[in-house]
Amino acid sequence: MKVRELLPVELWNNFEDLNAVPRPSKKEERVIEFIKNFGLNLGLDTYVDPSGNVIIKKPASKGSENQKTLIIQSHLDMVHQKNADTEFDFLTQGIQSFIDGDWVTANGTTLGADNGMGVATIMTLLASNSIQHPAIEALFTIDEETGMTGAFELEKGILDGQILLNLDTEDDDEFSIGCAGGIDTNSSKLYTQEKIAEGVGFEIIVKGLKGGHSGMDIHLERGNANKIMNRILALAIDSNLRISEIDGGSLRNAIPRESIAKIVVDSQVFLNQLDDLASDIKNEFIKSEPGLVIEVNNVDSINHGLSLIDSKEVVNVIYSVFNGVYKMSQSIDGLVETSSSLARVILKDGSFITQSLQRSSVDSSKLDISKTVGASFLNIGADVEHSGSYPGWAPNTDSEILDVMVSLYKKMFNSDPKVQACHAGLECGILNERYPGLDMISFGPTIKNPHSPDEKVHIKSVEKFWSLLIEVLKVIPQKD
Repeated sequence: MKVRELLPVELWNNFEDLNAVPRPSKKEERVIEFIKNFGLNLGLDTYVDPSGNVIIKKPASKGSENQKTLIIQSHLDMVHQKNADTEFDFLTQGIQSFIDGDWVTANGTTLGADNGMGVATIMTLLASNSIQHPAIEALFTIDEETGMTGAFELEKGILDGQILLNLDTEDDDEFSIGCAGGIDTNSSKLYTQEKIAEGVGFEIIVKGLKGGHSGMDIHLERGNANKIMNRILALAIDSNLRISEIDGGSLRNAIPRESIAKIVVDSQVFLNQLDDLASDIKNEFIKSEPGLVIEVNNVDSINHGLSLIDSKEVVNVIYSVFNGVYKMSQSIDGLVETSSSLARVILKDGSFITQSLQRSSVDSSKLDISKTVGASFLNIGADVEHSGSYPGWAPNTDSEILDVMVSLYKKMFNSDPKVQACHAGLECGILNERYPGLDMISFGPTIKNPHSPDEKVHIKSVEKFWSLLIEVLKVIPQKD
């Protein structure tokens, strides 16, 4: 069976059509045009606001005119990640999806189910002539993954809806009514390189880690390639380590899966010590990271790098940077309140750069952890910038749409949904600032390992999610 033959057929076909369009964050011109033309070809009121968000409005079905106007929202961009041995150009190629048992996944790349399943769902609603629905305002935002620019810059006054359904949650039995805010902490420092006349050169590779979403997966004890690489570099200090290059991680909101470093040490003794350390590290992650690989290759052409003193400084500062769960919520059991992920470490031509992302559902805690991370780099004289701060979404347990959907879920599936906040950045908090008073909820099909090449969406959960949404449209509350 092919992906396009799965049920509901229209939704999966829209997903495949969308996945044929390259849509990296901050380069969404093609997908904006694609969605705009989709709305225009349906004869619907279609508008692109100055920031690139696409709004498509569809009048209510006959008999549903007195229901409240419904905003349905998903983001157009997707995280672009691939395995190191996968040849793929995200700027020119469409995602190659296929069925793998009960799941749909992609060939060595991210799938784009985050948030492509939401986008495809909205497209299917807009194109249908048979689904009963209230007036719909479809909102397709841009740049969610690298700054939520679309939500921040959404034009005021263009939307009239009172209820917002965000289709960006990743478990089909969960309703999200709150989310974490976030802030980026980036650092930079320039070192003077020295000529390396003697020593043994090595290329060290850390790979095979699961990676994943640095919010939703931060509590799963997965390995951070930047931190693991740093343990190896620390071992080499006793062998007169001189670091030439480091390239670790890829995206600010993904747990780093791979890191490559080029170093020079004074002897081959380092290799014997590394065997023991590599064994220890693999044993530490034996359950959460069974695919971890630590590879070492001899390199003859390393001529320049940092001094021993500067190399030590780089190693020590990375050691000191907090990474992982910082604090658990005191109001919601099992919810990560605050975390930080050291997403990117780059050292090239003497330029040392790091990128990290802090998340929290409590704004004061978010600022605390960002200053904690920033202080490590300030202590070595690096320039530190905090940017891209966005608000969390405070839960509203008195939500009318929540009551409606919980009751409907129980009736349809004979079980209770999980009502909770999530440790990820959803656009709901920002949208509520742009349009105060919206009654909001987020839900979606089951997606595993977003932001990594292991991303996959559960086929049956798409059917479940779709059937729930169709029934929700029928019971949207009446206008006041």
